[in-house]
Amino acid sequence: MVEKSRRSRTLASWETWKVLLLFFVALAVFCGAGWAFLNKGLYLLPDEMCDGTLAQGTVKQVLPNAQSAGSDSDRQGKGDRLRVWCKVTTSNDSLLSGRARVEPVSRRDWLAGYRESGQQQVVQISVGEIGALAQLDPDTGASSVYVPCTPPEVPSYNASQPYAVVGEAWVHGPAKAKGAPLRQALTDFAYQLTRHAYDLAECKESRDLPEKLPRYGDHR
Repeated sequence: MVEKSRRSRTLASWETWKVLLLFFVALAVFCGAGWAFLNKGLYLLPDEMCDGTLAQGTVKQVLPNAQSAGSDSDRQGKGDRLRVWCKVTTSNDSLLSGRARVEPVSRRDWLAGYRESGQQQVVQISVGEIGALAQLDPDTGASSVYVPCTPPEVPSYNASQPYAVVGEAWVHGPAKAKGAPLRQALTDFAYQLTRHAYDLAECKESRDLPEKLPRYGDHR
């Protein structure tokens, strides 16, 4: 009888633990589903935004999850006054933004502008006359792309000045990606926005822009 009673208590104890275990598993699943539901903002964004220059995958790589998110884009002017914008904002105050514009600037002056502004620690890549750079500060997200472009109509006072489409991308607020992955993602975004602006600007040069730029490599 004692042995039978002991087995009964053991069985009852196991059943209790089994019920508790199932309860906590269900609770964990419920909490996980609830968290996913409340932080699904980035997953509700379109697969492609801003005329195909920004992919949802890039946003999910760069920005932390948020309850809600939205994208916006704009275009102003044409020729040497062309301006293109693209941004994604989230409910947790993280912002991924990019712009591209036609401006009178040489590649040397473009690079010097970053150096003179105190952003001296940069990594660079290039394909022919196309250049790109990103800051090496692991806590800062900013990148820029330079593509030579002579707009259809150049003001007479700038006739001898080299022109280019200059694209930029940056993160304001908390970022999910850090270091090299963040630099690469921002440069890819800036480059796609620059390619788009290059087509809109109807540059005089007949230039076949590559689909993507080389990777930054081993810089961390």
